Amino acid sequence: MLKKILSLLLIASLSVPFAARADEGMWLPMLIKRLNYTDMQKEGLQLTAEEIYSVNHASLKDAIVSFGGFCTGEFISPEGLLITNHHCGYSSVQSHSSPDHDYLTDGFWATSKDKELPNEGLFVDILVRMDDVTDKVLEGITPATSEEERAQKIAQRMKAIAQEASENGQYVSYVRDFFNGNEYYVFVYNRYTDVRLVGAPPSSVGKYGGDTDNWMWPRHTGDFSMFRVYMAPDGKPAPYSKTNVPYKPKHFLPISLSDKEPGDFSMVFGFPGRTKRFMTSHGLKLEVNQLNKSRIKLRDKKLGLWKEDMDKDAATRIKYASKYASTSNYYKYSIGQNEGIKRMHTIEGKIADEDKFQAWANADAQRKATYGDVLSNIADAYANIEKYNLGSIYLNEAVLGTESMMLGYRFIPLYNTLKANNAAATQKAIEDLKPRVDAHFKDYNMPTDKKVFAAMMKYYYEDIPKDQQPEEFKNMVQKYNGNFEKLADYVYSNSFLVSEQKVNDFLQNPSQKKLENDPAFQIVNSILMNYVNNIAPKMAESNAKLDKANRLYVAGLRLMNPDKVYYPDANSTLRLSYGTVKDYSPQDGVLYNYYTTLDGVMAKEDPTNPEFVVPAKLKQLYQAKDYGRYANSKGELVTDFITDNDITGGNSGSPVINGRGELMGLAFDGNWEAMTGDLVYDPEYKRCINVDIRYVLFIIDKYAGATNLIQEMTLVDNGNPGAGDAAEAKAETPQAELLNATVQEAKEMLRSGKEEFKIEKKKGDVKVKLQVKD
Repeated sequence: MLKKILSLLLIASLSVPFAARADEGMWLPMLIKRLNYTDMQKEGLQLTAEEIYSVNHASLKDAIVSFGGFCTGEFISPEGLLITNHHCGYSSVQSHSSPDHDYLTDGFWATSKDKELPNEGLFVDILVRMDDVTDKVLEGITPATSEEERAQKIAQRMKAIAQEASENGQYVSYVRDFFNGNEYYVFVYNRYTDVRLVGAPPSSVGKYGGDTDNWMWPRHTGDFSMFRVYMAPDGKPAPYSKTNVPYKPKHFLPISLSDKEPGDFSMVFGFPGRTKRFMTSHGLKLEVNQLNKSRIKLRDKKLGLWKEDMDKDAATRIKYASKYASTSNYYKYSIGQNEGIKRMHTIEGKIADEDKFQAWANADAQRKATYGDVLSNIADAYANIEKYNLGSIYLNEAVLGTESMMLGYRFIPLYNTLKANNAAATQKAIEDLKPRVDAHFKDYNMPTDKKVFAAMMKYYYEDIPKDQQPEEFKNMVQKYNGNFEKLADYVYSNSFLVSEQKVNDFLQNPSQKKLENDPAFQIVNSILMNYVNNIAPKMAESNAKLDKANRLYVAGLRLMNPDKVYYPDANSTLRLSYGTVKDYSPQDGVLYNYYTTLDGVMAKEDPTNPEFVVPAKLKQLYQAKDYGRYANSKGELVTDFITDNDITGGNSGSPVINGRGELMGLAFDGNWEAMTGDLVYDPEYKRCINVDIRYVLFIIDKYAGATNLIQEMTLVDNGNPGAGDAAEAKAETPQAELLNATVQEAKEMLRSGKEEFKIEKKKGDVKVKLQVKD
């Protein structure tokens, strides 16, 4: 009986798939060989650990980029062609849009490289290497070292290690802590700043379903956009220039046209943002009752006010489209997270874990001395944080969540240089402000912002304890008898910060007095200074206590469970998660299939609802069933599919890779039933929602006619009978050709009764090695 198939490069699985199971964890790729490789093989991985992560040779890691620091992208051609999510590229598409050239509505496609659009401020980071520097960072630090001295030494060492790794600024480098300060790693990146927009579908494809379908399954969204990375002719990173040439990645992902089945291996490679899975029950309570509750309340009001004006005017709709989408995303997430924590009894589960920890600590005198007070210290710290935390949340969500207030906040560095009478620093502050001012007013509508200001300031005044509010702000509110519409009339009639012309005039001749007399600046500066001087110090003391206790708690957990392999929380560093294609049942009597099709797009169509408009050409292609090679073996055009990969924010745009190292989709969302993902993994409900790469190719090729882009890619079909003209794609690459020959030879040997054999083939630079053991 065939028990195991092990391949070291491109290979097809001949065994019955192993039973699918959820695989929790976002793992550092450099540790895969030691921690996860065997488990990944069992689930269908057919690459070596070296082919996933290598410092000395081209590997999968070289195809993955941090896109702008907020998403993930991946190379799909030898000419620097990069793909990510539509919502990741949305602000770039929006920045090039206008009522006359509405790329958000119509889509954008560069039919040649000279038509690709530059994006100021956008960058991609490509990992060179990561290294464990824990010993260097913690050298000489003992339990007797004070927290203040510990923090100072660690900060100095992290900075020094990062500076050394940058090699005099050649690389972007930084050190990050893991396991709540128990381990440290340095990350070294090449940063490329010439990133040009290549293609994006219309929002009716890229955002199909809009806010209604956000975080939901089933999904029918073509969530992708395309960019190209450029470099200087000598191969080094360089600012935008017409003389730059397309970047040549060390590795790019071949694209799979094959069907996906339940149990198929899936790997997500990307830059997940932040998780807090070691957070205790005390932290979870604060998250649910303060952060999420406040975020839901404030964002609900802001989104409603924005939408009123967006629905009335096309120019306002374009200006606020990106801001609305960004704000809405975590508004809905917070709702789902609170519901999920309640459904999963997450807080009760944490309490049970903490009881076990306390019993373990108390069972040994030495452990009790080190860990016995950890949980009580955490509880005390959170109790004090809770008293002041609302001021921090409202500062970010309400005060700086108002556009005029945020612009006023950006003027504080200039104000400080004016107070110091430092002419050189003032000039630098002005130069730093100018691009921010341009970007601000490009997408600004003063009447809309004025309504938001009145609503947010009212919430701030009513919800924050009065002894935590600045006197200047309270006096201004009292002057208008608590009428925030009148306060808004005064501020927006007398502040120069709400007018682009007046702001630019001020920057020509800035003065400390004029800033101090500006009512918008007075409000934001008084609230911020009150926070810095009166609230932040109280929070800092508790946070320091919490940091130490959390560090000891995580260290104790790992000591208490020596046989458990722990993974660190996500922190925007490159991670890998693995799992399988898998359906799920969200409730009794309901089973969600693992993929959706274009049929579902048409079934949801509603011409009266902008979230569910279907482009005329897409309908024509659907009616003709003109799917080409991109249909599945049943003749369906798959739009999206789900896996049980562990992901979070920042993974948007991450490649979903099969066991052969081929791109089969892009991760773009999580599901509503598992919104607890940042805090706790749900093995039953957690799903990663992905756009199928064949739908992406269909939109590029059949819908947009951008065949120039298809021609750059390497398409591979490892067997998809009946899928349009997919048979033609089988011979498109040397990899596919050699793979098919190897599979056929293996089948013949199995038929002849051989139970153990090895096949090695080579054609040019392509190698295949297959080993079958009984």
